[in-house]
Amino acid sequence: MGLPFVVSVFFRGAILTNRKNNMADLYLGLGSNLGDRKRNITNATMLIGGLMGKLKVLSSLYETEPWGFESEHKFMNAVVLVETEHEPELCLKMVNAIEREMGRVRTGEAGFHDRPIDIDLLLYDDRIIDTPDLKVPHPLMLQRDFVLRPLAEIAPDLIHPVAKKSIRELFEKVKRE
Repeated sequence: MGLPFVVSVFFRGAILTNRKNNMADLYLGLGSNLGDRKRNITNATMLIGGLMGKLKVLSSLYETEPWGFESEHKFMNAVVLVETEHEPELCLKMVNAIEREMGRVRTGEAGFHDRPIDIDLLLYDDRIIDTPDLKVPHPLMLQRDFVLRPLAEIAPDLIHPVAKKSIRELFEKVKRE
């Protein structure tokens, strides 16, 4: 079936944007700990660029230990900056469709699990969003070295809209803890 078919069916009839020529900077966290992790990150990045907007920057890849659960499989993590015209709620639907197409299965069980791909909306311009389905900035990003390290690489001077500190400062704090 493939992602283009899935996305066209999933979004058929949807209003893809209501931003009226305004582009937003969307930072996405990518992680993979199953299969060919580098290829999974590469494929996800290509799908993101094809669906969501212009890829502006991709961080280096970082190998990290699982966070929040035990696993023998290490993660590969990165952060990508996308210039998008889409609203954050639609971006969430798009990343969820990409995850499903790449083999991620959400079981509904609490907690974290091994997965071929995980894509998190980290920041969307300087907006603060708090709905039942979407929280931006990502509520756990300030605790996660595997998010702040690649984000500090590509956007060290970016100011976190809630913490009111630069990503560089926030990463330095996490490194000390």
